[in-house]
Amino acid sequence: MQVPAPFEYERATSVDHAISLLERLGDEARLVAGGHSLIPMMKLRLANLEYVIDINDLHDELGYVRVGTDEVRIGAMTRHRELLESPELAALFPIFADAERVIADPVVRNRGTIGGSLCQADPSEDLTAVCTTLDASCVIRSSSGERVVSMADFHRGPYETAVEQGQMLTEIRIPVRPGGSSAYAKVERRAGDWAVTSVGSAVWMDGPLISDARVGLAAVGPNTTGIPAISQALRGQSPSEELYARAGEIAAQSCAPISDNRGTADYKRHLADELTRRTLRTSVERIQAGIAGDQSHERNS
Repeated sequence: MQVPAPFEYERATSVDHAISLLERLGDEARLVAGGHSLIPMMKLRLANLEYVIDINDLHDELGYVRVGTDEVRIGAMTRHRELLESPELAALFPIFADAERVIADPVVRNRGTIGGSLCQADPSEDLTAVCTTLDASCVIRSSSGERVVSMADFHRGPYETAVEQGQMLTEIRIPVRPGGSSAYAKVERRAGDWAVTSVGSAVWMDGPLISDARVGLAAVGPNTTGIPAISQALRGQSPSEELYARAGEIAAQSCAPISDNRGTADYKRHLADELTRRTLRTSVERIQAGIAGDQSHERNS
């Protein structure tokens, strides 16, 4: 039977209390919410901690989706299930529902949080690709105040983030831009598994032309930030299968997968190419469907 090494347990009652515990207990303390990554690592003795700080009581403080004029703010304790069921996110960023439907299983989605997913910094993690695609920023809080970092700066490498000792991720901020939509696609060996390869895309259009686009990848190398070459290739262009194919080629060239029990590197590059095409196509189709729906409403009103 696998059991963790002995550790001390603390239960935080507020964000300030959690941060004060982190400062007092030092490097050997970790926060736990859903615990679906940390606890298995502790059982396997891959993580040997002296202190575990339970932050589940902070859901009332950090579990929210707040939609503003220019941005959406998501509390770090927002559960996967809440992201999946949020009508505001479904309308603005359908990529969230796409991704949440293929994350693990209902048990994990009921307890796991967006903050825990991002702080795990697993290169195969779905919401990292989602937030990268949407150009999100992360709010990191300490006793001395807050700082806001981009996703590119938040993930410093596999399993390493910009959250330092005595600090806590409290919020994710996503800019709201007109004329956009998004999509996510994932290939996995079985339902709820880590991705063989997954891709998120977001597109913004100005009339018939693409004004901007972003693509985020998962499971094909170290934490993949937005791919500037894809954005450059799509800006100012009219959507077409040829354009999607070009973006897919760039995605395949920009990733660094390895061969493992989930597939060969060549297979994963192929998936990066194909899923980039699919998600860009879906994003554009969603924009066009929204425009068609608005025009139909105007004609009937």
